Amino acid sequence: MDGSSNHNSNPNPARIILIPFMAQGHMIPMVDMARLLASSGALVTFITTPVNAARIRPIIDHIENSHLPVRFVQLPFPSADAGLPAGCENADLISSPDLFKSFMEALSLFGEQVKLYLTAANSTAVPADCIIFDCLNSWVRAVAKSLDIPHIMFYGPSCFYILCAHLLKKHQVLKSIDDDYEPFKVPELPEPVEVMKAQVMRWMDRPGWEKISEEFYKTEKSAFGVVMNTFEELEKSGLDKFRKEIGKKVWPIGPLSLANKDLDSKVMRGKASSIDTGVLSSWLDSKTPNSVMFVSFGSLSRNPISQLVQIGQGLESASSSQLSFIWVVKEAERSEEVENWLAEFEERTKGRGMVIRGWAPQAMILGHVTVGGFMTHCGWNSTLEAIAAGVVMATWPRFGDQFVNERLVVDVLRIGVAVGAKVPIFYADEMSGKGLVKGEEVRKVVEKVMQGGEEGEERRKRAKELAEKARKAMEEGGSSFENLKRVIQFAEGEKKHFE
Repeated sequence: MDGSSNHNSNPNPARIILIPFMAQGHMIPMVDMARLLASSGALVTFITTPVNAARIRPIIDHIENSHLPVRFVQLPFPSADAGLPAGCENADLISSPDLFKSFMEALSLFGEQVKLYLTAANSTAVPADCIIFDCLNSWVRAVAKSLDIPHIMFYGPSCFYILCAHLLKKHQVLKSIDDDYEPFKVPELPEPVEVMKAQVMRWMDRPGWEKISEEFYKTEKSAFGVVMNTFEELEKSGLDKFRKEIGKKVWPIGPLSLANKDLDSKVMRGKASSIDTGVLSSWLDSKTPNSVMFVSFGSLSRNPISQLVQIGQGLESASSSQLSFIWVVKEAERSEEVENWLAEFEERTKGRGMVIRGWAPQAMILGHVTVGGFMTHCGWNSTLEAIAAGVVMATWPRFGDQFVNERLVVDVLRIGVAVGAKVPIFYADEMSGKGLVKGEEVRKVVEKVMQGGEEGEERRKRAKELAEKARKAMEEGGSSFENLKRVIQFAEGEKKHFE
């Protein structure tokens, strides 16, 4: 699946519509999926909004210049109708937790725009054989049903997390637990791990979200099958169990990040880089293999100045003179106070450290031979990018699926070391209290990941072995390659059914 397959050879290709959830971590893998489906013979329509299209404009241009049959359709997002500020079309643009429910309501209204586009007499829409939609877009069920279009759910998180959530709901485990931080084991999980209620309680299952939760479970039940960003060899026991639990087809087609073969594609994955990639490459080339710790916490989680200072202290005090680091500080984390502190920090760590302000080309960085560790929030995109690159992780989850992903990385796959975060953190100001991780803890985990002795070498060996399995899964004849073919065959079968 390298983008050079048979996308021009089928005179009557499967016509597949992709509808991502409007958040960067959800859009990135679906853009990769569009590229892979089109490379394998499908005609793809990718539905998004003007703000989100602008964010991924370099990727859109790259795909269009490659002449892959992918159409990017921009439809207006009803921000004002849902009480959102103008231009609030992506989850990471939500300025207050109070607006998240309004954002989800806006997505439902967006469904009306999608239906209008697909049914308007003067529409340029291509008739659809199948819709693949993000699991958080529950509104797709009603649209697909009204138009009699088969729909497949895309789960962006790990199968390990999805299975955990399914089993917790099946056994009603959380209702019997009063202490949010009492460790317990998830029943029936093939690889038993301990979790805590505070870490696994989904926002949709909390009071006040009943309507959205009900729609989610209805949509999950109505989907014809499930597509996942993972691969058989990584989560085989979990995938087998999940298939038995839901009684539907489950097609793991990842790691989707490996759809990006050339350097330009890796650099553009997500959105435009905030740093000159030539400067970045030269800096990385000047370091020795496995000597660089990459520190980045995804597109949504934000660190206040108190936590940024602790991270900086931990990186600066790590004992090895050979240890270097790249640290990504998001635009949303910047302020005059932060910039003043960073200027002094950069002066003290000149030569061994690089601070990137804004968006970093993560896939490119992780794929460089000098990067030996990745401090991550354990979002599944980032986790799977690290697995695909064979890089050991320092795990620092914040919310959502991230604490469960940490257990997969640390306890099951044994390719990571936990920083020790226990408290879910949704917004930056919460980290100033009990969610704060001290610089000494950061230092310890950096040294353990980057040095680690015999134990560290075993972790690194396991990570490299998984990277090789990931690569083979995506190659012709590999498990993910074959599963992608099966998804397209499903759409083609539905086409014949309706013709």
